[in-house]
Amino acid sequence: MAQRWPRGSRLEGRRFPGTLRDSSPTAMDLSAINWIAVFVATGAAFALGAVWYGPLLFGTRWQALVGLTDESIQNANMGAIYGGAFVLQAIAVIVLSLLIGPEATMGEGALTGLGVGAAWVATALGVTYLFSQKPFALYLIDAGYHVAYYTIAGMVIGAF
Repeated sequence: MAQRWPRGSRLEGRRFPGTLRDSSPTAMDLSAINWIAVFVATGAAFALGAVWYGPLLFGTRWQALVGLTDESIQNANMGAIYGGAFVLQAIAVIVLSLLIGPEATMGEGALTGLGVGAAWVATALGVTYLFSQKPFALYLIDAGYHVAYYTIAGMVIGAF
C-alpha cells in the first residue's frame, strides 16, 4: 500500500512522490513518468548550461579555472561531450521526475528540484572540491549551475 500524506493536509489522498506501486522493493511506478516533461526539462537544463558556461556568464572564468584553452576545446570531440552530457542529464531528470511524482505543481516541482540541487548535488560537489583542492570560485560556478538546473527541471516537471 502506498504511503499517504497526513489527514487534514492539503495533499491528503495523494501518494508520496516516487512511492512504490506495490509492496515489491524494486517496483518504482515508471508509468508516473511524463516523458515529454523529461525531454523538455532535459532540454531546458541543457540550454541553461549553454548560457551558464558560455561567454556571457561564467564561461571565460570557468575555462580558466579548469585550465582549458580555446585550442583544447576546439580539438575535443564535442559530439561525444554534448551527447554524453545530454544522456546523463536525462537520467538525472528521469529520477527527479520519479521523486517529484505526477501530481506535483510547478512550485512543488521547483522546490523539490531546488532541494535536490542544493542538498544533494551542491554538497556532494563541495566535498569533492574540498578534497581535490579545487578553487572555491569553480565550486560556486559548478554548484550554482546544478542548483539552477535541478530547480528549472523540477519546475518543468511540475508544470506538466
